[in-house]
Amino acid sequence: MSNGLLSSLRATLPDASIRDNAELATRDPGFDARNFGASALVRPRDTTSVAALVKFCAEHGIGLVAQGGRTGLAGGAATSAGQVICDLGGLNQIEEIDPFARVAIVQAGVTLGALQGAAAVHGLDPGIDLAARGSATIGGMVSTNAGGIMAFRNGTMRHRVLGLEAVLPDGRVFCDLTRVLKTSAGYDLKHLFIGAEGTLGIVTRVAVQLDPVAGASAAALVGVPDAASAQRVVRHFLGSTSARLTAAEILWRNFASLMQRALNYSPGSLPLDAPCLLVLGLGADNIEAARQVLEDGLATVWEEAGIIDGLVASSEAQAAAMWRLREETEQIERAHPMAPSFDVSVPAGTLDAYVARIEAGLRALDASYTPYVYGHLADGNLHISINCDGPVSHERHAAIEDVLYEGLREAGGSFSAEHGVGLEKREAYERHADPVKRDLAKAIKALIDPGDVMNPGKVISGE
Repeated sequence: MSNGLLSSLRATLPDASIRDNAELATRDPGFDARNFGASALVRPRDTTSVAALVKFCAEHGIGLVAQGGRTGLAGGAATSAGQVICDLGGLNQIEEIDPFARVAIVQAGVTLGALQGAAAVHGLDPGIDLAARGSATIGGMVSTNAGGIMAFRNGTMRHRVLGLEAVLPDGRVFCDLTRVLKTSAGYDLKHLFIGAEGTLGIVTRVAVQLDPVAGASAAALVGVPDAASAQRVVRHFLGSTSARLTAAEILWRNFASLMQRALNYSPGSLPLDAPCLLVLGLGADNIEAARQVLEDGLATVWEEAGIIDGLVASSEAQAAAMWRLREETEQIERAHPMAPSFDVSVPAGTLDAYVARIEAGLRALDASYTPYVYGHLADGNLHISINCDGPVSHERHAAIEDVLYEGLREAGGSFSAEHGVGLEKREAYERHADPVKRDLAKAIKALIDPGDVMNPGKVISGE
């Protein structure tokens, strides 16, 4: 970007914070080093400023990439020279919480953690949770259709959004901030922007459905022989009328062993020696009730489910230790800095067969491959990382993808569960997504963003 163009940008947005590429080089880009490859970053203060920025980029043929907390794992916020970043961190206001209607109106730059804290004052919760809650923003979560640990009960972000506002590629503002559940008034166009990763417009404000939160929660760590056994445990607690299952996370042995070593957990402190570990969260009116339901429930289903070992957390510190096993996944990157990672949805009844198949398929590619597998048991979302000690070639990466994604679409699963497509999975999208779906997506992109201004090159190829 020329100095003259940058000066024009500053004149167009005098109230916005603007940084050039030299300044960006000194800042932390977040989870992806490519996030700050752009020529400039603009942080608008409101929707009007976002619209002005979009118009400027459209008029000058400049690619514009929206960024939130920069916690994405698929390269959806990556940028390159000549592009401009729309940093939504300045749109960080929780405009309203209606405790009776159980609705929050928030700007796109509000973090999930901030919304959780504000809603908790009213005994409410946004009904979605993930490990990056302190930095992941609502706008980014809408744009990637984030899922998290409560999706099996409350759905993904798509199910939490009642309405939204977005700036279109020509600078017009699409406003459908509906705050009611029931609306059958023609095409529900807000869904075009949910999961589109900023390729059709920039989400600026969101109406989020809130749910009552349990008074207290308890946790348990259960050792089981396989996913089918873990599902029998989960099915029992889903039928409970005295407490609410809030999380059911499964860890296969290789992942659990890595975490045990990385976190220095001694073998006797938690039930870690099992083919699979199940981390359960249960909500009830008070902590004693939640723990009692967990203890009674595990005792009831112990023999039927073939439980090997189990422990109900007796303190918050012990519960936190259980959750660290699941949430501190950066330990994989520390052990294998170049490890390719994947995010799939597998139909619930086929989890054990799927894991056995991919383990065999990966060994056929390389005898040293023993993948780390973990994820959200109750909705079949598995995260998979390969224990590579160096970079893999493009051809090898594609071969790994083919092992992991084979038959998923036909079985009703997905090659991308909650991390999006971005840059990392764009080729997989071309190989594994339904061809008619791809054609429709290209047609929608061409209609709404004919100049390819919005997050160019992401999700849909530029062909």
